[in-house]
This record gives sequence, C-alpha cells and structure tokens, in this order.
Amino acid sequence: MSDEAKKSSKVSPKLSLGVINPNDKVAQLREAFEKDGVRNVPDVGPSIVNPPGGDEAARREKIIDALREVYDPEIPVNIYDLGLIYTIDIDADHNVEVRMTLTAPACPVADKIVADVASRVRGVEGVKSAKVNLVFDPPWTKERMSEAALLELGLL
Repeated sequence: MSDEAKKSSKVSPKLSLGVINPNDKVAQLREAFEKDGVRNVPDVGPSIVNPPGGDEAARREKIIDALREVYDPEIPVNIYDLGLIYTIDIDADHNVEVRMTLTAPACPVADKIVADVASRVRGVEGVKSAKVNLVFDPPWTKERMSEAALLELGLL
C-alpha cells in the first residue's frame, strides 16, 4: 500500500460517528452522584401490577432474567438493574406488557432497546405475546438503579 493510500485510509480523529464511549457515560453518572451527594440508594425495582402466584411467579422471574440480558449500549449495566423497567404485567392469557423508560429521551438506540426487550420477553417459555410501552413519565432518575448497578458502576 502506498503512503498516500495509507494516509487516506486512516480515520480522522475529528470525525465523529455518533458512537458514545461507555466510559464517558459512566463518568457522567459518577459525577452526578458526587454532585448530589447520593450514597445509599434503595433497590427500587419495577412495580408488580398483578401479584404473582405459583407458575406466574416463576414466569415473572424468567422474564426478569431475560430483561437482565438487555443492555443500554452506553452503560455496561443491564436495563433491569438500571431501573428502566417500571412495570411487568402478565394477564391471564400469558400476554406480557412491559412499561419502561430510557435514561434519556433522545437515546439514539431507543428502537433497538425496545425491540430487544420485546424479543427477549417473547422468548420466555409460556409467554404468548409481549408488548413494550416506552414512557417518560415519571422520568428516569439514578435513584431507580439497583444496588448491583451502583456497585457495577463504582457509585457505592
């Protein structure tokens, strides 16, 4: 390869491809925690719309496990422990409705995350269908993060 070809094949450091470094997002969260003086945050978790019993409790746990496999690409913590899941509702016919949010309304991968949530929930044994409602009220706050997420991000 000629020197000219090598120069033209290099990516300019000024070129931005819209990729966010996960370490930058983690640093922003740490800075926000230090600014707010938050040290002990309760494990909030999503609310339970219909209290589970028997098989439903096991199915709910499998759904939660599936949600823990979905990650916001900007933060190295799963969406469940980030507190992005507000409710998980399972009706009598085993249709699941998930109400969730994002850390920011302008998330560039919102569609991918929502599609991944629906796909993972549909993949749980016994789930007939999955619907995901993306909401921004109430807005997500770092207080919704689980203790595991806080430890993972070095915020405790």
